[in-house]
Amino acid sequence: MTTPSAATPGDPADPADPAGPANPAGSAGARDHVESAPSTPLALLPAAGVAASAFLLFALQLAGWGHLLLALSLLGAVLVSRELAKDLSLIGIGIAIVSTTSVVASVDWDRFLTIGIVLLLAVLVPVLVDRVVLRRRAIRFPLRTGQGWSRVEKGYIVAVPFLGWLILPFYFITSGVYRNWPPLADGGEVARFFVGVNFVGTWDELFFICTCFALLRRHFGVWTANLLQATIFVSFLWELGYQAWGPLLTAPFALLQGWLFARTGSLLYVLIVHLLFDVVVFLAIVHARHPGAIEIFLV
Repeated sequence: MTTPSAATPGDPADPADPAGPANPAGSAGARDHVESAPSTPLALLPAAGVAASAFLLFALQLAGWGHLLLALSLLGAVLVSRELAKDLSLIGIGIAIVSTTSVVASVDWDRFLTIGIVLLLAVLVPVLVDRVVLRRRAIRFPLRTGQGWSRVEKGYIVAVPFLGWLILPFYFITSGVYRNWPPLADGGEVARFFVGVNFVGTWDELFFICTCFALLRRHFGVWTANLLQATIFVSFLWELGYQAWGPLLTAPFALLQGWLFARTGSLLYVLIVHLLFDVVVFLAIVHARHPGAIEIFLV
């Protein structure tokens, strides 16, 4: 492939883009990230199909149609571009693995362990295929970038739990969706719920951002890739329990996480943001299930 002589910000081949290549073209490891060509309009069709398959599988629970659309989309990707097909296949593998079980929140030991194992495989298998079969490093988890965060980025870390404190109890209680989470009958269930919330929040960033978004960024601009990953992200969260008017909260959150990762290139940053938000999710659901147990909310 011929690398453009002057990349612009947001171009999939821009070496300065945190969500794109880690090294300038020609340096060690760069071939793993600049091999993909800038997308054509035709490339968007299979990518959108993969994202839409997640909507069918997770949000609408249409397994047959969802898997058919996923298969057809990956076949279409092969016809468009070999590199596109490789990257969409890694996303598709993760989606297919998650679709093998219900991810409805539960603290029963069998479901707790089953969901955990399935989600782990949905991250690990694409990574192993990328490393061992494709012999690349297109999926990475950059905890530290060596660059500091701006005042705005630090301020956002403080703002996130405050906004969660303000909005989440109102959402869970007035919509009644807190009932989508387990009743938390004793201390053991509360403890497993806390672990589960943080585990899923961490997994969200590893799969939706570091896998789906990063792979899509090899072919599309930031916002195209972001809208596609957010479709998958929000569909998963719907099945998890964020229903009713939940997408009005989860869609902006998913888009912000993708944008922040593109801006900072730091898994650590988006992970801190997400886990701070999830602490408030945990407290708000406990509050909704057991009114008076945590008297820190307005609702």
